[in-house]
Amino acid sequence: MKVLKLGIISFIVFALLFTGISLFFPSHIRISKAIDINTAKEAVLNQLNNPRNWKTWYPGTDSSSYLMVNGVIKGIQTGDQQGIMISGTTDSSILTINVGPHSKKGTSGWIIYDGGLPNTYTVQWYMDFRLRWYPWEKFSSLLLEKRYGPMMEKGLANLKARLEQ
Repeated sequence: MKVLKLGIISFIVFALLFTGISLFFPSHIRISKAIDINTAKEAVLNQLNNPRNWKTWYPGTDSSSYLMVNGVIKGIQTGDQQGIMISGTTDSSILTINVGPHSKKGTSGWIIYDGGLPNTYTVQWYMDFRLRWYPWEKFSSLLLEKRYGPMMEKGLANLKARLEQ
């Protein structure tokens, strides 16, 4: 009986300690990658603003179907009932959201900055994650960079190669 009581108390203390440590982790995580591209700004905007063009450079979307909203292509499907959809655009940024019943509610997008050289622009691709207080979500945030970072770098390299041909 003493061993069982010690086990239960140890589990509760460990769970509280684990939760307490996780509360020091931020609730908002942003992963960001950037690349310089030598081309016209309109060409960059055309690639980012048109989901039809994503299949040529966005990793893993070459066989994806389009996400239609009111007969207009607004994004791509990334899985079973999941997708990425454009939610807003400006003259230098494109904002996308994750859609679908099983997708994590997050935002991502691209921002285009003047590169400082003639006909050179810096494209920044970012992903924002909003986490709840749950310890497993906070600790899993330590792996977000490893999961999405290489895919973002590959996508930006593909975009650069496509636009600088």
